[in-house]
Order: sequence, then C-alpha cells, then structure tokens
Amino acid sequence: MKKMISRRNFLAAAGVVAAAGVLTACGGSSNSTAASASTAASTASGDTIKVGVLGPLTGDVSVYGQAVVNGATLYLKQVNEKGGINGKQLEIIAMDEQGDATQAVTCFTKMCDQGITALVGDVTTTPTLAVAAESADYNMPMVTASATAEAVTYDAETDTVNENVFRATFTDPFQGIKMADYAYQRLGYTKAAVIFQKGADYNEGLAENFVNEFESLGGTIVDQETYSEGDVDYKTQLTTILGKAPEVVFCPNYYQEVGQILAQAESIGLAVPFLGGDGWDGLEGYATADQLKDAYFCANYAKGSNSDFEDAYKAEYGEEYPNGFAPLGYDAAMTVVYGIQAAEDAGLTAGDDDYKQAVIDAIAGGTIDGITGTFTFDEHHNPVKQTAILCFDGATPVLKEMF
Repeated sequence: MKKMISRRNFLAAAGVVAAAGVLTACGGSSNSTAASASTAASTASGDTIKVGVLGPLTGDVSVYGQAVVNGATLYLKQVNEKGGINGKQLEIIAMDEQGDATQAVTCFTKMCDQGITALVGDVTTTPTLAVAAESADYNMPMVTASATAEAVTYDAETDTVNENVFRATFTDPFQGIKMADYAYQRLGYTKAAVIFQKGADYNEGLAENFVNEFESLGGTIVDQETYSEGDVDYKTQLTTILGKAPEVVFCPNYYQEVGQILAQAESIGLAVPFLGGDGWDGLEGYATADQLKDAYFCANYAKGSNSDFEDAYKAEYGEEYPNGFAPLGYDAAMTVVYGIQAAEDAGLTAGDDDYKQAVIDAIAGGTIDGITGTFTFDEHHNPVKQTAILCFDGATPVLKEMF
C-alpha cells in the first residue's frame, strides 16, 4: 500500500514560472484577472472561484510556459462562456516568477493568500518540485500540465504519494521506457547511443530509463555521452558516438539543443536516426528535413487531433498553438475544473479544507475526457493514456501512430 502525504519539506530547486491574463512579477505587486468580465464586486459577493495559473512566460523555457498558460486560460474562459460552474465564474490569479524556483514558491504563497481553490502549474520539473513541496502544507489541489519527473507526484525512496498533486503529462520514466520499446520492438534497432545534459532532471530521467529498458529488451547501449548546461559545442561527444557505430541515438533534450546537436552530427558524418522525448516539441525551424530523416519522438498531442481546440486557440491568440504544451495546459485546467465541479456540487465552501479535499478526491477517482486523450489517474497520480509517436514529413512533425 502506497503511503499518502499532505505535508512535505521544501525541496531546494531552480526553475521558471509565468502568468496568464495580466502578467505579474511575484517580486512586485500581485494582480489577478478574471477569465471573464467578472469584477471585484462579484468576487466579494462569492460569485467567482479563484484558480491559480503558473508557468514560465519569461526565461529560457518561456515557449513552454506561454503555451501551457494560454491553453489553460483558453479552457477556463470557455467554461465561463458556458455559464461557469453552477453559475459561478472562474477568476484566474496569475503571476510571473521570472524563471526562478524561489520566486515560484513566493508566487504560490501569494496566490494562496488571495484565496485560490486550486492551481494549474507549474510547467517545468524543477520549479514544480519546489511548488509541490510547498503546496502540501496547504493541501492545495495542484495539476501540472507538463512536469515529468516522477518525484513531482511520488517519492520512490519513501514510497509516498503526494496526495494533492497530479499531472496531465506522462513521466520521465514512462517516456524513456516507451522510446526504448519503440526503438527495439517497432523499429528493430539493437545498438543505441545516448547523449544528454547532465545534472538536469528531465534529461537524466529519460536517458536512464531508456538505457535500462533498451538493455532489458536485449539491446546494447554502445555509448553514453553527456554535456553541461550552457554548452553549445557537442562535436567531441558526437565524434565519440560516431566511433561506436550505433544504429540510432537517443537524444532526450529540449528542442533548441536538439537542433544544434543534429546540425553538428550532420557536420561530422553521424547520419544515423535520432530519437527523443516531448522536449522535441517545437523543433520546427531548428533542424532540416535531412537531419530529421527517420527521426521519432513521443508526445502527448499530435497536430490535427482536435480541430475545435486548434481553431479556438487561433481565434483567441491570433496564432496557431505553438507546441504540445498548450493542449496539456488545456487538459490540466480541465482536470482542475473537474475537481472543482465536484466540490461545488457538494455545496462546500470554496477554499476551505473540506472543499480542497473534495477537489483532490474527485480528480483521483475521475475520468478526464481531454484533448490529449481520455485518461484516469494511477496510484501515483499519473495519467493513464496512450502516447503519440511523431515522425517528420520533411521538417514538420506528424503523427505516426499511438503506441
């Protein structure tokens, strides 16, 4: 039996955060914005339900935060346009923690002071770990769209589930295992190399699980190469990989670095296919068709899967959704609303202990009909759903199959 916990010590971490609606830095004055035309008067009269939204709109990974926050905000606005929840409108409390984990925690506590009932966020793994640790003291319902480290929802060392925390995306172990299975079972590769950034939870998590799974299937890992944060020259590592003659290279890194790695691999004659995880989402424009020949990566969403969402996103923001993190933000918000609906139906008072626990219990036992798939939650609060395997039509990712 897995232990459940509602209180954890703060985990020191570094990361990034952002805001929806009105962009607000945590270090300054705190603002809120309604996802509809809700006013301060209606808030005071109890006609709104406050929801926090957190993710990096500034900093190195802002492309992910903007997508998550926009996706979440879109769904919350749609709920309001349909009458809200039992007649109550959803009000977004949104802040920018400017790419810093300490700021992320500061933002979260300010949101709690302003009366949020649940949180959509954070986005990347390290700040999410920090916020998840802090959120336990409040038993605050929290759904991250995209943080993939196992420890966000489950501490393997103590066999403890973080009771109040859920995720809409799959985990690092899941991605690494899934891509190893696909490489060996579906593509028929038996010799693989790996290149990844050391010291990064996401990169190391995918790499470790790919290696373990690939070898357990009977494959051989001929080489593992690492680089440090901030590196831009990967030719030494790639030349070493070339000398080991792999059939495929697993590259679980973010798309900016992947583009550089693929270009440098091409320049030294390393012409084998590359595989990746969901950090590849957004790779268009960073790599050529030749560099992406026979390349695959796993993702939560494939473009064209839901025209209603994609059309609504473009109508709201004036551009197509930027990457698969926007659909995940949408589904994370949908999950939060699913829980809030249950608490409201029970006639509980928004924000009190019973209300928050009702939100958590509903999510844990619920079924979410999301745009990244219909999913439930397992014992570790991870979604149970299929994975989209994407390949490339030229330099454009397209759905290969659900796997």
